[in-house]
Amino acid sequence: MIGFHHYLVLSAVLFAIGLVGVLRRKNLLMLFFSTEILLNAANVGFVAVSKFYADISGQIFALFIIAIAASEVAVGLGLLALWYKRTGSIDLDSLNIMKG
Repeated sequence: MIGFHHYLVLSAVLFAIGLVGVLRRKNLLMLFFSTEILLNAANVGFVAVSKFYADISGQIFALFIIAIAASEVAVGLGLLALWYKRTGSIDLDSLNIMKG
């Protein structure tokens, strides 16, 4: 039977995978994917704790995180498309040439 600790371990593993992706990736698209994994790990944790304590507030908070993640991806992909159109690359190293 799958218990509370199994969900927390899954959440921790997903968070670790996302954190490694954020720290190691040079591609902006993979950076967005890693951020989504981090947010989904937090969602799994919130929903598991919410179920364990029989309180709906963790599930509501997870829904807000999903909405924020969707808007983050929409804005981020728009900026990514614009950056690729301008430079021809989506590498993080190409962002060093930005002038403000």
